[in-house]
Amino acid sequence: MANLKEVKERINSVSSTQQITKAMKMVAAAKLRRAQEKIVQMRPYSQKLTSILNNISSGAEGVADIAYAQERSVANVLIVPITSDKGLCGAFNSNVIKASNVVIQDHEGKAITVMPIGKKAMDFFKKQEYPLIFEYAGLFENITFDPIKAAAEFVMDAFVNGEYDHVVLVYNQFKNVATQLVVKEQFLPISKIESEGDDNKSQQDYIVEPSRDYIIEELVPNSLKIQFYKAILDSNASEHGARMTAMSKATDNAADLLKDLKLVYNRTRQAAITNEILEIVAGANALEGK
Repeated sequence: MANLKEVKERINSVSSTQQITKAMKMVAAAKLRRAQEKIVQMRPYSQKLTSILNNISSGAEGVADIAYAQERSVANVLIVPITSDKGLCGAFNSNVIKASNVVIQDHEGKAITVMPIGKKAMDFFKKQEYPLIFEYAGLFENITFDPIKAAAEFVMDAFVNGEYDHVVLVYNQFKNVATQLVVKEQFLPISKIESEGDDNKSQQDYIVEPSRDYIIEELVPNSLKIQFYKAILDSNASEHGARMTAMSKATDNAADLLKDLKLVYNRTRQAAITNEILEIVAGANALEGK
C-alpha cells in the first residue's frame, strides 16, 4: 500500500490539473460563443451564394468559359488540411490528419502537394515526403477575411495556371458543441448541378443583369473565397467545441480520480494509525512482562 506522502502528493497534483482543465473549459466556452456566432451568420450566406453560382454556371451551357470549373485529367492534387494551432482538443486534429491520409490514398499515383493550415497539420506533414506550401499555416493567428482571401486566391490562381488539377479541403464542420464532422470537400474544380428534368428545386431560372458572363466572372471568385473562409470559420468553431468537450471530460475524470485517491488516503491513514496503536500495545505488554 502506498504511503501517506505519496498519496497526498498525487491528490495535490490531480487537484492542480483539475483547476487547469476547468479554467481551459471556461476559456473555450467563451471563445466558442464568438466563433459559433460567426459561422452561424456566415453559413446561410455561403450556402445561398453557392447555390446561385451552381445554378447559373450549370445553365451557362458553354456561354461562359469558367476557368475554375475546368475538369482536367487529374495528375497534380493539392490537399488543404485545416487543423488547430494548439492541442488538448480530443481527436479534433488527428481526425483531420487521418482523413487527409485517406484522400492521399484515394489519389495514389498522383503528384500530391499539401498546403497545411494550422500548426498541428504543419508539424505532421513536414515529417512526410510530400511537398509543402507553408506560407499560410498561421492563418488562425488572425482570423479575418483578408489573409484568408489571400490564401484562397493563391489556390485559385494555381489551379487556373494548371499547377493543380484537383483541390480538396479537409476540415471539421461544426454541428454543435459535442459534434464535429470531418469533411472532405472538393474546392476546385467547382462542381456543377446536373439537370434533373422538371425538378425546379435544383434548377432555378434567374434574370441576370447586365449579362450571365459578367455575373459569373464576378460571382465565381467571390463565392470560392467565401467558401474557403467558411471552412476556416467552421474549423475554428469546431476546435473550441472539441476543446470545451475534452476539458469537461478531463475535469470530470479528475473529480472521479480524486474521489478514489481520497478513499485510498483515508484507508492508508487508518492503517497507519492502527499499526501505531498495535506497536504501543505491544510495547506496553512487553514492559508489563518484565
